[in-house]
Amino acid sequence: MGIEEESERLVAWGAELRAVHTRLRAALRAVREADGSDDVPARDLLLVCHGFCVALTEHHEGEDRHLFPAIAAAHPALRDTLERLQQDHAMIAWLLADLAAAAPTGERGSISRHLDGIAAIMESHFAYEERELITVLDALALDARPSDVLGSL
Repeated sequence: MGIEEESERLVAWGAELRAVHTRLRAALRAVREADGSDDVPARDLLLVCHGFCVALTEHHEGEDRHLFPAIAAAHPALRDTLERLQQDHAMIAWLLADLAAAAPTGERGSISRHLDGIAAIMESHFAYEERELITVLDALALDARPSDVLGSL
């Protein structure tokens, strides 16, 4: 691999994280739109909601399993930041479990309230993660598939 190819591969982790966050925001918007539409049957809302929950969970689990350990090994000073991000992941997982429990009831107002909480924490989390880690990610040498590290969305 040439120097230019290596440099592009290294910079790709920061760009890939931003791209995944953009897709997750779009997935959340799709759930909100389905929740707000009387034309979307309850079972379709459930599918859209489930897809979002799985994608966000997969993203955070990949970070916890692959990305954060690699960052901690290369940048021990970021361990507190990574711990805070993992705490966010646990909080979001709890909120997603509540949403998953509420979604089958088809109570659209209830789903909307759950989405509001998830959106608030998710946005704060994504902003903090990007602010604290993008520079590190742009130089991170991690030999892994992006879908394993950041989720397949």
